[in-house]
Amino acid sequence: MLLIGLAMLVILVISGLVVAYVAFPHRDKEMPHAPWLGDAMNKATDALPTLDEDEGTDPKR
Repeated sequence: MLLIGLAMLVILVISGLVVAYVAFPHRDKEMPHAPWLGDAMNKATDALPTLDEDEGTDPKR
């Protein structure tokens, strides 16, 4: 039972971070109560590989 509770807590924390990222740093806005968290998310995003618009399109179109 404890393991299920911890797993649910981890899931909720991860989903909260995803919602916070989509709501603020993804739109280039400052997070109102935790600007340090927005800065950390921007640094993590810059470190991850991403696709440019041209790389993600279908070449047949």
